[in-house]
Amino acid sequence: MHELSITQNIVAIAAEHAGERTVRCVRLQIGALSGVQVEAIRFCFDVCAKGTILEGATLEIDEVPGKGLCTDCQKEIPLTRLVGVCPCEKRARVNIVQGEELLIKEMEMETCA
Repeated sequence: MHELSITQNIVAIAAEHAGERTVRCVRLQIGALSGVQVEAIRFCFDVCAKGTILEGATLEIDEVPGKGLCTDCQKEIPLTRLVGVCPCEKRARVNIVQGEELLIKEMEMETCA
């Protein structure tokens, strides 16, 4: 399960950016085409955050749907896999434009005293 190492990295990056401030909330964006299991990240977060300045922080995840752009007709189509077929020509000439994201979008921290 590579989600454990991904979550460890998320916690490490957030802790580094927070400095000495306690993190209250971490918001992620995870794309449907990223290959990352959202529920596994949720499961691992508390374990990885234990003993760090993220301990007790909430985790919010925005799931980003997959979208592709047909290179022939220029229409955006929804994608559930890394390869898509546009209905215009029934060919697999679709470029992914959204859904591969894995971002720490935002963090809420306590203010410095």
